[in-house]
Amino acid sequence: MTSSRFVPRAAFCAGLLVPALCLAHVGNDSGGHHGAAVAGFMHPFTGLDHLAAMLALGVWSALTARRVWLAPLVFAATLAVGALIGLGGSTGFWLPSVEPMIAASLLVLGLLLATGAKLPALGGAAIAAVFALFHGAAHGQELAGHGALAAVAGMVVATALLHSAGIGLGLALKQRSVWLPRAAGAAVALFGVTLLAPLA
Repeated sequence: MTSSRFVPRAAFCAGLLVPALCLAHVGNDSGGHHGAAVAGFMHPFTGLDHLAAMLALGVWSALTARRVWLAPLVFAATLAVGALIGLGGSTGFWLPSVEPMIAASLLVLGLLLATGAKLPALGGAAIAAVFALFHGAAHGQELAGHGALAAVAGMVVATALLHSAGIGLGLALKQRSVWLPRAAGAAVALFGVTLLAPLA
């Protein structure tokens, strides 16, 4: 089986697990590490801004990058760092302008997808890393009170799943449609603008 066929099928199969995980009691501290991991796993699915950014990055990588997994992997790794920063906010170290940067990530990723822009591998990875740091910080702040490491681990797994779904979708569309990914990118960029406007 070729990779172009395997990735969409793998993403689809992994997606089938999501409804079962949704039935877990998210946010219930009595679940210990398991409850924290589930809460962390569900968190990227609870915000449309995070969801759109992660899917957009996966689709854009599939359509334009030679190393399809590089930017998503860098995003997931840096997301974990940002989440730990967010969880440790009581230490006095925090990131400024988290919400504007999340909105900006939607605008930039949406434009990259809408235009089909191809960047050097390190350039795409650097953009992913910068935005992931702020997405992670937002997640970390909201997950405070759960088991930190388990929650972050669950969040990273969910992020990888969303990236995989985006990559699978991008590979499926690559041979079938030129305009659909561009329209989706324009929608994500417009979403970013609507989030930025009140913050300006």
